Amino acid sequence: MTDPEMFPRLIAPHLLEAMSDTPVVLLAGPRQAGKTTLVKQIAGHSGEFRYLTLDDALTLLSAQEDPVGMIRSLDRAVIDEIQRAPGLLLAIKKSVDEDRRPGRFLLTGSANLMALPTVADSLAGRMETLSLLPLSQSEIAGQSANWLDHAFADHLPQAGSSARDDDLVARVLRGGYPEALTRSTDRRRTTWARQYLAAMVERDVRDIANIDKLDQLPRFLRALAQMAGQMCNYSQLGGQVGIDNKTAAKYLGIFEQMYLLKRVDVWARNRLKRMVKMPKLQFIDAGLLATLLDLTAEETQKDKTRFGHVLETFVYSELLKHASTAEGDYQLLYYRDADQVEVDVVIENAAGQVVGVEVKSSATVKESDLRGLRKLAGLAGADFKMGVLLYDGDETLPLGDNIWAAPLSTLWGK
Repeated sequence: MTDPEMFPRLIAPHLLEAMSDTPVVLLAGPRQAGKTTLVKQIAGHSGEFRYLTLDDALTLLSAQEDPVGMIRSLDRAVIDEIQRAPGLLLAIKKSVDEDRRPGRFLLTGSANLMALPTVADSLAGRMETLSLLPLSQSEIAGQSANWLDHAFADHLPQAGSSARDDDLVARVLRGGYPEALTRSTDRRRTTWARQYLAAMVERDVRDIANIDKLDQLPRFLRALAQMAGQMCNYSQLGGQVGIDNKTAAKYLGIFEQMYLLKRVDVWARNRLKRMVKMPKLQFIDAGLLATLLDLTAEETQKDKTRFGHVLETFVYSELLKHASTAEGDYQLLYYRDADQVEVDVVIENAAGQVVGVEVKSSATVKESDLRGLRKLAGLAGADFKMGVLLYDGDETLPLGDNIWAAPLSTLWGK
């Protein structure tokens, strides 16, 4: 058994920094990623915060019936699961306009509030949003090196504890949800993951959307899982579950709002071209994706291709977590051209410089594996910082033209 509270969260110093100069701070991320644990720790240390959760029926009723009265009674407060009563945000806006002391309200949300109507405008300039995703492998390993900051500084972290073969499969399939890590067997983790997904569909979707046919969502979610790591074709998705393009796009947007998955834009030197090309679909947690695909450790031995798709999700998820706690400002994209030459992840910094990342599930690296990275290097020119082929090995080795083969374990290295 593992105690989820024992893992230090790398977002914590960023959260404290935001609270030192901003009236309202929102910690957003999927349910059960550890938001409540973290904000309770921070609020408990100061002793000045009142803690309220909108998962409590009476508190939710008060927030819905008299939001202004509730907020007027608070000086400094933590309000958990704010998406359940978005009307509170207008009351918070009024309160902070009268008293703009920093760190007055620390909110958590399990849906992307900025995508909800009226919310984005109501707290513009008054609220900072930070993301808390499930545990990264660095947090589980007790390491703080940021892979993205290191790569853009022209050196990668040292490899962490080795992840080869069965150990790598175990890391990928368990994912990063703290509650999943407390389960002692694969079977128990899968049971938890299935119940988590069911609760999300049956309960949490209602907080952010009016869906007439909730029974379509589980099948649609499984169809999305089959397309993980692929370009997002709404016609194909809708056809699998008998819905039209518009409804497919709406459902996908709901799951994205709930931090279950992300649409990843294509990288192109011409930024206008990024707007018209088809995004790629990536799940946030490899463990949940494996559950939706019914992928077990035994199955990975029979079908390496299926594991390769989930491994790409795992790497994307780890890089996304590094981006949320990095000093630099990074965007995660992908590259694919008309000849099907592809780079799994293209990381771009604010200056337009790029690092390309290819993912390989074996310990053997071939020249053909570098095709996408070499193409990206040619297109990016002077803005190409580094290409990295992450593989199931132990050594970081140069492959020429500022392209490296590096162990997957550098993602949780020193």
